[in-house]
Amino acid sequence: MSSARTDISVHFDEARAEVYDDQFAAMRALKDCIHLLLEAHFASLPEDARILVAGAGTGAEARYLAPRFPKWRFTLIDPSAPMLAVARRHAQAEGFADRCTFHADYVSGTPLETHDAATSLLVSHFLTEAPARQAYFADIAARLKPGGKLFTVDLCTDDDAPNFAGVMSLWMELLALAGQTPESRANYLKSYGRDFAAHGPAEVARMIEAAGFTPPAPIFQAALIRGWTAQKAHS
Repeated sequence: MSSARTDISVHFDEARAEVYDDQFAAMRALKDCIHLLLEAHFASLPEDARILVAGAGTGAEARYLAPRFPKWRFTLIDPSAPMLAVARRHAQAEGFADRCTFHADYVSGTPLETHDAATSLLVSHFLTEAPARQAYFADIAARLKPGGKLFTVDLCTDDDAPNFAGVMSLWMELLALAGQTPESRANYLKSYGRDFAAHGPAEVARMIEAAGFTPPAPIFQAALIRGWTAQKAHS
């Protein structure tokens, strides 16, 4: 994902990849809302736009956009080969694999080819060191045209805010609806802010801008999930 090469892929092995699409089915409404915003943000792109999908996982963003924009091409990047194998399988079954390039790598390890836009959904919050997270966004910027669009969503909240407990309580209820056990939710609470999602919204926005983008616009929040849009700054 970034030049820091935090080995995130170990958490997304073959067993996890095979169940990933159904793991959070109870939260599908949130994903649908994010995809609708993504489509709106990218709607003005050229007919033959090229889209970079960073941390593509099993290919959800490409699967959503491909039938709506039949001439767009997609570069799917993920360090987990098993997750990307599922994405390739979906693309083949749904008839758009010929418009895709797959890279089982970090963004920094892929060719410096230009794209019209990029997505990064629920990816950068795994980079807990600020320099690595900013480098990840810079790696994306380096592969966009000037003015290229970014749509990014992550787990993120201000854990020093007075309302933090209420936000986290709601998120725990959502995880319970998604089938997580009390034990797994307790482990989640211990890991939040340490193993993932270590930066607050203002910090994330600063990282995006410092990585070469326009000041990001906060465009989505649902409990712990926050989203921003930005464009690659003209040099």
